Amino acid sequence: MTMFRTVLVLLLVLAFPVANASAEHRLGGGVNYWVMLDDLDEDFDDNGLSYLVSYQYWAGLIGVELDVELLPDRLDETAIAPQAYLLVGKGIYGGAGIGIINSDGDFADKPFFALKAGVNLEVLPSTFVDISANYRFSDEEDLDDNNKDIDTDTVFLGAAFRFAL
Repeated sequence: MTMFRTVLVLLLVLAFPVANASAEHRLGGGVNYWVMLDDLDEDFDDNGLSYLVSYQYWAGLIGVELDVELLPDRLDETAIAPQAYLLVGKGIYGGAGIGIINSDGDFADKPFFALKAGVNLEVLPSTFVDISANYRFSDEEDLDDNNKDIDTDTVFLGAAFRFAL
């Protein structure tokens, strides 16, 4: 958890070096369809839908995204995944991030890392649709019922609606 906080603070410090008159805050939500790259077992769903609440801050070509994602029935448990991304671009963007899984009240021992690419489209004044792809990877994930570490690399395809504040 300390590593997650350190990276989050670093992302925020790098993204906000100077007050920018063209800076924009966006708040919204969305849905992701996720698929694990490795087929784990018949007992686990290796795909599903997740829901997220999202905040973005854009200052020129640099952006920061903070999300809280709800993953119902992920590996037969409900999980919540807070995450942070540093983004570069404007309409088309890419970036990297870090997050951590909380399953049934317990945080994972290690964070996951992510690469993200997407398109931010302004569909109405101050209203944006964000279509993105996200690749998340973790060295290991501990499953309580199996007592073993597994590779849970996952691809997410999603859409979010955000409103400029």
